[in-house]
Amino acid sequence: MDRQHFLPISKADMADRGWEEYDFLLVSGDAYIDHPGFGAAVIGRVLEAAGHRVAILAQPNWHNTAAFLEMGRPRFGVFIGAGNLDSMVAHYTAAKKPRSEDAYSSGNKAGLRPDRAAIVYAGRAREAFPGLPVVIGGLEASLRRFAHYDYWSDKVRRSVLFDSKADLLVYGMGEAATADIAARLKSGTPVSEIRDIKGTAYIAKDGADCPFSMLECAPFEKVQTDKQAYAEATRMQVTEHDPVRGRAVLQRHGDRLLVVNPPMPPLDGPALDRVYDLPYTREVHPVYAPLGRVPAIDEVRFSVIHNRGCFGDCNFCSLSFHQGRMVSARTHDSVVREVEAFSKHPSFKGYVHDVGGPTANFRRPSCAKQKKHGLCKDKKCLAPVPCKALDADHTDYLQLLRKLRQIPGVKKVFVRSGIRYDFLLQDPSGECFAELVHYHISGQLKVAPEHIVDRVLDCMGKPHAAVYDKFREKYRRLNQKYDKEQYLVPYLMSSHPGCTLKDAVSLAEALHKQGRHPEQVQDFYPTPGTVSTCMYHTGLDPHTMQPVHVAKEGRERTLQRALLQWRRPEKKKQVLEALRKAGREDLIGFHKWCLVKPEAHAKGRGRKKP
Repeated sequence: MDRQHFLPISKADMADRGWEEYDFLLVSGDAYIDHPGFGAAVIGRVLEAAGHRVAILAQPNWHNTAAFLEMGRPRFGVFIGAGNLDSMVAHYTAAKKPRSEDAYSSGNKAGLRPDRAAIVYAGRAREAFPGLPVVIGGLEASLRRFAHYDYWSDKVRRSVLFDSKADLLVYGMGEAATADIAARLKSGTPVSEIRDIKGTAYIAKDGADCPFSMLECAPFEKVQTDKQAYAEATRMQVTEHDPVRGRAVLQRHGDRLLVVNPPMPPLDGPALDRVYDLPYTREVHPVYAPLGRVPAIDEVRFSVIHNRGCFGDCNFCSLSFHQGRMVSARTHDSVVREVEAFSKHPSFKGYVHDVGGPTANFRRPSCAKQKKHGLCKDKKCLAPVPCKALDADHTDYLQLLRKLRQIPGVKKVFVRSGIRYDFLLQDPSGECFAELVHYHISGQLKVAPEHIVDRVLDCMGKPHAAVYDKFREKYRRLNQKYDKEQYLVPYLMSSHPGCTLKDAVSLAEALHKQGRHPEQVQDFYPTPGTVSTCMYHTGLDPHTMQPVHVAKEGRERTLQRALLQWRRPEKKKQVLEALRKAGREDLIGFHKWCLVKPEAHAKGRGRKKP
């Protein structure tokens, strides 16, 4: 595709458009993919639609300012995002080992963005363009907006605003806030006077300029050393992250004050439609062709994001502290238009890979009162049991899937991401579950029960194990009814706060009895901004302030993971060690319920005759 269809990434691109200068530079830690699944493309297209000249600087060399200066000085400001992932998560595994690949980079090559990219890019922008407003946003900035525990350095760091020295921070889904900031900067408003935009944060001497109701959490110096204060601050920050009832939250850092304004209300259906109807090419920029493909495009090229927000609110997930718990969704017409458009792509084979989002089967707020009163402060919508006020009617989602199936050229419409199975079970008609099995599964359905021990599931904010068992049985019956051979692939997690070695044994034992032998297991990863990360750091559940067990010591984490992959020969010594430490030698032996055989058997001495 001709590069003129993309936003400009070079001086030559600007010249092709007849530009001698431009308004805003948009810096991204990802390769430039002009698709609505990538934050830089969305923000760039939104600003373009608002009449601004926008240039993209994707994965610049950060060791000096040369790349930042290549297109000249922008007239009004620089917007910076680390990419679709936190840069530390993009670079390191849960074991803190460097990753060898990066799906958001050309050639799947790791190392094309710096650690703590928002901080590094902001520093380079300040060097290149003294006095120009610098605004950071995206997932990394959003989840690090307060003083936060940083897993990789094992310490509490300041708000990223202080370390980046940016003028403003945009958190959450930032289209509305970014467009407002851009308009004001272009009109001549000094960045120091932009204090009243929801979904933003800034640094001040006091809270005098904040026009919102506000409250103050424990200061950085306190949460840095006092784990109870950290947990209490987390509870306040999470509680106030509500677009209806949320207040501004202040946090002192030395003699300065971090002011985090209340969240921006989520875009409604027509506003979301306008964002997704923008002229994305849905392609990787051709500049990367000689460098190798960017793998991140593969799963989303022919997929649709139809919603935002997640009231599932799992404690280990960053969605609720980024997108928020209030769900909004695009209209059917917008989604149909998107599928009709990409169905004409020469590479389209008739298969819509996904109709999903944060949680695929959420199409509206979980109950009617949320739009007026916000979400409940003290309970979750689905866990440990569904709220009595829950609206679980799946008719709207079902009708959308039916419309997509009727589009000419579409052979199959798959749902692959984020089905919330406990919510699906609450659907009063049961039609959506039936049609999901009948029409929308590509051989296997991935769901996330995560664990089998209810106490651990409570720490995760997940439904109890019996709910998954009910779902699994109904899934089996529906596949039998429609003569389908389709499988469930459960996501499982080891070492989550609250999970002991004995709990890990119980999970392995249950999986063994079910005949399941997971090839992949996710170690708990303490990423910034989640309730579970607070538990990991403090040993406290911030909602209850009760102690929780934390598998921080590396050996216990290794053993918990090994237990969930007990069939692998290379894990046998670890499994034996774990079972002995947990007092479960009954699972070492030759009976069908045992997980592993004794060491003597492995060494070839065989089983002794009675």
